[in-house]
Amino acid sequence: MKHKSLDLVCFGRSSVDLYGHQVGGRLEDMSSFAKYVGGSPANTAIGTARLGLKSGMITRVGDEHLGRFIRETMQAEGVDVQGIKTDPERLSALVVLGIQDKEQFPLIFYREDCADMALCEADIDEDLIASSRSLLLSGTHLSTPTVAAASRKAIAMAKKHGTKVVLDIDYRPNLWGLAGHGDGESRFIADKNVSEHVQAFLPDIDLIVGTEEEFHIAAGCEDSLEALAIVRTMSMATLVCKRGALGCRVFEGDINGWQSGAEGPGFEVEIFNVLGAGDAFMSGLLRGWLGGEDWLTSCAYANACGAFAVSRHGCAPAVPSWQELKYFLEHGSEHYALRFDPVLNHIHRTTNRNKQHKRLVAFAIDHRHQFTNWAKAASKSPAYIAQFKQLAVQAAQQEAGQDPGFGMLVDDRMGRAALHQITSANAWVGRPIEASGEFPLQLEAEGDIVQHLYDWPLNQTVKVLCPYRLDDDAATRKHHEQLMLQLDRACRFTGHQWLLEIITARDGNSPAFDQVAPIMQHFYDLGVKPDWWKLEPALNDDYWHSVGQVIDQNDIYCQGVIVLGLNGTIESVSEAFNAAAKQPWVKGFAIGRTLFAEAAQGWLQGSLNDAQAVALMAQKYRLIITAWDDAQAQK
Repeated sequence: MKHKSLDLVCFGRSSVDLYGHQVGGRLEDMSSFAKYVGGSPANTAIGTARLGLKSGMITRVGDEHLGRFIRETMQAEGVDVQGIKTDPERLSALVVLGIQDKEQFPLIFYREDCADMALCEADIDEDLIASSRSLLLSGTHLSTPTVAAASRKAIAMAKKHGTKVVLDIDYRPNLWGLAGHGDGESRFIADKNVSEHVQAFLPDIDLIVGTEEEFHIAAGCEDSLEALAIVRTMSMATLVCKRGALGCRVFEGDINGWQSGAEGPGFEVEIFNVLGAGDAFMSGLLRGWLGGEDWLTSCAYANACGAFAVSRHGCAPAVPSWQELKYFLEHGSEHYALRFDPVLNHIHRTTNRNKQHKRLVAFAIDHRHQFTNWAKAASKSPAYIAQFKQLAVQAAQQEAGQDPGFGMLVDDRMGRAALHQITSANAWVGRPIEASGEFPLQLEAEGDIVQHLYDWPLNQTVKVLCPYRLDDDAATRKHHEQLMLQLDRACRFTGHQWLLEIITARDGNSPAFDQVAPIMQHFYDLGVKPDWWKLEPALNDDYWHSVGQVIDQNDIYCQGVIVLGLNGTIESVSEAFNAAAKQPWVKGFAIGRTLFAEAAQGWLQGSLNDAQAVALMAQKYRLIITAWDDAQAQK
């Protein structure tokens, strides 16, 4: 077989899931919802990508916000999206669902004339299927003449190019027109026509996966072993039957009782949410099967992934990463409810980030009290500050907007318009949560941190400047430590990344560089694990080495360190870069006043116009980026 660039192409259903946040009540009584990518094949494409396979997707999405969300989310998860078509006439599919109790999971499908059900033969890219080792189909896309014809064509292309065909029976009576809109959670209604229709596809399948009820519909028989035997007469595929708490069985030959199938180890966990468990199971199974593992190992992967899914909120978001799965299989968990395991949760959150930055060149314009002082000195109102920050965004985007490492730090208090502008761009965005110039540290918004962060878009990284020294009095240290613990927990809960900036320089004194690594270790000892550290610009190689050692020993999933500027000259900052760049954990910088102070004061005082201020900031930004890249090249 010629080289295949993909392991798997998933074909068919994609949607947006609106998942009720509240658990234990009717869908009617849920008041807020989380938004996830949904649809069985889309979930499996994401799940297998998280587990290290090279997966792609063939589907249709609407030419609207939800369609872009599906495409962008899958791309961020590492899924090849070249097979996703945009339908200019139809909306993306939508599902509203919730968790009522361990038996009831109400859901409503909004799929009438939706984009993915308009997939047709013309949408099938033969080169894409030829480039993949396997093709995954789901039962939903056998249910109407148009998608059934597209599925047949996809199967024919797979056979032509030596691509294995996998069928997830994925039986939803509602999606075959056998149940009403309010019966979306129905899992089985016998129907002779459906059984005969599905059976026409079985001879061409290499791997068939389903629950006992799904094999019932495939066979037209409601005895599980008999149903498996009937399917065997129609297909030489490997049959994988999911049996809930009893695990699964794999049948490669004749069906002679349950013991004739291979069995994988099960995992006893709390059943919190069964929705999406099958897609997680499929992701783990394919990771093993396509990875050349035996069925015992492949079933262990599948059952473990299913265990994660039933213990978490959401479908695709619940699937573990490969690192997380390996950790669980090696170490297990002391928690019956896996979603409460802090170690697994940390691995899950950090290894499933939408973007892992290898380089970050951030323009920091989140300063507030400095701007207030400059505006007062120039007799200008705060409105001028907001206007200047928009000029800074213009300068930054002009100079580095196409750089994959481009980022900005922007505040909401004086730079709201600038913050909204950059948040909608393709950039890393940091937003301060601390009150400017306050010591001891206070947060900008009063009240509960979680409640405050719920208003923040998830692509905004929460930045906090913590003025912390080991020689501060005990009460001040405790105050700062408690705030960092609260912020860490809040960001884990809301899903935001966060950046901890440690400032030891105070009252005009130089930074206490010797304290920085011990301070980082102290916060780690408390249980604080920021996604990013922002640290003062030392010239000493030993300083950066000690910083790296602390991260190595405490959080190998940290995003990294960025260097701040402390209003240094371009020359002094460049010198610090030469030392910092030798440390692999240092990914770049977030520099502020070095870039904008001269332009801001000149513009506020009227000696620079808009164009001159933008040009000056862009010039300095380019010099700083070049200095960082030069330092990286010399390490």
